[in-house]
Amino acid sequence: MRFLTGAVLFCAALFLSATRPASAGEVTLVPREDGAVEIGGRLLGFDGEVYRLDTIYGPLAVNAAGVTCAGAACPGAQVARIALSGSPALADMLMPALIEGFAAARGLVVERGAEGRDRLFRLRLPDGGPLRAEIALASGSTGEGFADLLTGAAQIVMADREILPEEIDRAREAGLGDLSEPFRRRIVALDAIVPVVAPDTRLGDLAVGLSQAALLGLLTGEIADRSGPGGPEAPVTVHLPGHAGQGLRQLPAARVLGGRSPVASARRHGRAAAVATAVAADPTGLGLARVSALGDAVQVSLADGCGTRLLASHQSVKTGDYPYVAPLSLYLGRPRLPRLARDFLDYLATPAAQIAIRRAGFVDLLRDEIPLGRQGDRLALAVAEARPGNGLRELKRLVATLGGAVRLSETFRSGPRGPDARWRANVAALAEALEAGHFDGRRLILAGFAEGSGGSEASAARARREAEAVRDAIRAAATAADYDRVRLEVAGFGDLLPVMCDGGSGKAGPEQSRDRPSGDWARRLNRRVEVWLR
Repeated sequence: MRFLTGAVLFCAALFLSATRPASAGEVTLVPREDGAVEIGGRLLGFDGEVYRLDTIYGPLAVNAAGVTCAGAACPGAQVARIALSGSPALADMLMPALIEGFAAARGLVVERGAEGRDRLFRLRLPDGGPLRAEIALASGSTGEGFADLLTGAAQIVMADREILPEEIDRAREAGLGDLSEPFRRRIVALDAIVPVVAPDTRLGDLAVGLSQAALLGLLTGEIADRSGPGGPEAPVTVHLPGHAGQGLRQLPAARVLGGRSPVASARRHGRAAAVATAVAADPTGLGLARVSALGDAVQVSLADGCGTRLLASHQSVKTGDYPYVAPLSLYLGRPRLPRLARDFLDYLATPAAQIAIRRAGFVDLLRDEIPLGRQGDRLALAVAEARPGNGLRELKRLVATLGGAVRLSETFRSGPRGPDARWRANVAALAEALEAGHFDGRRLILAGFAEGSGGSEASAARARREAEAVRDAIRAAATAADYDRVRLEVAGFGDLLPVMCDGGSGKAGPEQSRDRPSGDWARRLNRRVEVWLR
């Protein structure tokens, strides 16, 4: 006979903080593998995954996956109970679709119910079989989600924004550790904040889009009306998400305002979908809504004065080429979640979950391939912005390097404090693909681009350093990759192929220059590392 190979044994000291014993009866744990030793003792507790016994050897912990329990004191099947709280964008639309998909993948049926402000999803075996899990979704706000986490009312926060410094501090004081650690956050899907108007808007001809200056002026009240050419005066009514009195800092829409206060007369709506509904019925309305919940409202493009117009499309949101992307995330409050909760988190990375995300109206995280031929607007802008002489030579180098390649949707843009959650998620995704051999026999080109300042040579050198930093991070993560089978290259192209013009060339006339975006806005978009495959 031999000791259990499938059991994990820990010393008693690890369980001083365990819950009170579920039973004082004797049980015997019978190994599923023939020939292994049985273990008997007094049951101290069972959490659905680990049995804790008081045995003749002392307190032991045994992994339930490797044994079956025999004896009158054996616990029945454990029901996993998971509570999530936070943003309605996840609670009302996205998570229900993912729970349904997860249950179908596990051969379970879903029963929906409600209890207080919670929506309950009961997962059980078909034909009235045993209950396996109860998942509660509390829909409020991201801030309320973090508050519920502190009180123990939730184990997971559904967030539509980054965690705030004060929320990190309160969680640490409550003994939850550092919620800003990368492993405590899972990006589930992508959304975007967009300006919207009514289909019959009286705010002039918006087919050419709104410049950043015009958008900010309208939202802050510095521009009180926007009339069409020769038309009557059209005072603007601003519509924003959030309840009255709620700080806009708590919302993703705060990024659009860049720290400035909205006009005092702005109308506030509790849900993003309510913003779109209100704007669609208001010909003088301008609002900030989610691209996933536009309803009958019309998205207004962002213009740069050079002829480039940005819309929040599936591609521009996934690549981050639209400036106001809002990742939807789960923050994990407890390092150890029930097994079913961990299985659900694993399910979120599967292709089936990504399809469910797209069907729910959000942008999924699957890798897309974008041919160079679909970069027409950017190539045209690159030619228009290119400096004489060396600029055109650099363009030829870019086309020679990337010609015949496809751009992958993973794009690296560092946040104000360096690499952010999306940057790290892209590293992990590419490292996993490298280790799985998905790029074997091909060239993976990390193409760095910089903002238009410092001259072409300085910009190219800066862009190459950014690409090298991404390469080093991918290599550090993909330790099992076979680099004899794939070429990982870097290139720096400086301020070529801009997403938006930043006025650096000085070619625009006075009217164009006035409508160009602020330097920070354009630099944030143009400074990036793209991933190309050939």
